[in-house]
Amino acid sequence: MMRSKFLSLLIRAPSVCRSMSTATKLTTIDVNDKTGIATLTLNRSPINALNVELLQDLNESIKEIEDNKSRGLILTSSNDKVFSAGLDLNEMYRPDKDRARLLWIKLQDVWLALYSCDLPTAAAINGYAPAGGCLLATVCEYRVMLPKCRIGFNETQLGIVPPIFCMFNFLNVLPRRVAERSLSQGQMFTTEQALQIGLVDDVVSSKGEALDKCTKFIDTFAKVNPLARSLAKQQFRAADLQRFQTERAKDLESFLAFINHPQMQEGLGIYLNSLKKKQQLNAV
Repeated sequence: MMRSKFLSLLIRAPSVCRSMSTATKLTTIDVNDKTGIATLTLNRSPINALNVELLQDLNESIKEIEDNKSRGLILTSSNDKVFSAGLDLNEMYRPDKDRARLLWIKLQDVWLALYSCDLPTAAAINGYAPAGGCLLATVCEYRVMLPKCRIGFNETQLGIVPPIFCMFNFLNVLPRRVAERSLSQGQMFTTEQALQIGLVDDVVSSKGEALDKCTKFIDTFAKVNPLARSLAKQQFRAADLQRFQTERAKDLESFLAFINHPQMQEGLGIYLNSLKKKQQLNAV
């Protein structure tokens, strides 16, 4: 869907968009030459499940956009129903020890890259965004969401303690009482509920409108000194970044201990088998 939209733009205005990277396979970058804003698209079929390779591509793409002096970054999905379904459960079931460690390190790296990004960041949430999808959306400074979607950290419903960086994200956009309750209860919010509590900034009817809204948000910084803006952002987030670095190793070990717990593996196996059965039934 995303690719077709950009193709249609190219047909109407050949000089507007250019691809900044063709090497990555699971993310794509398109820069609008008129605005200088980069759109970073998650492109791992079918549901943008976050595996090691997607997280690696995502981290490299964020750095590429910063290095090429774009004016801002918009994060979105090529899937018209799912922004990102979160961590790939196949990476967590009967995991290879080294790969499981790498998975969480890469997730930490992506959060850190977006949270400390010098550029204004915005998320065009064009689909379902649970868990890791919510993490990617809420780490951005501005969020626009389409109707009939859901967003939230549902980890506690699955017996998982949300990592500390989830809390940082929510405390930046929600009142503390609301953030604590939603994280501890593992709440998932509809688009309307997310707008009402301030989890998203606006609701639009199409992905094109979402991208336009994100562009307008980034344009609000057009007359602001980029260095001053970046330093102000870093000052606001300095305490979170310092605490993250202090607790990063502990956070990694907690994740590894959790996914290797027998009860967690048993429950995950049952859940994955149920998904396979549903897919088989739908294929009949």
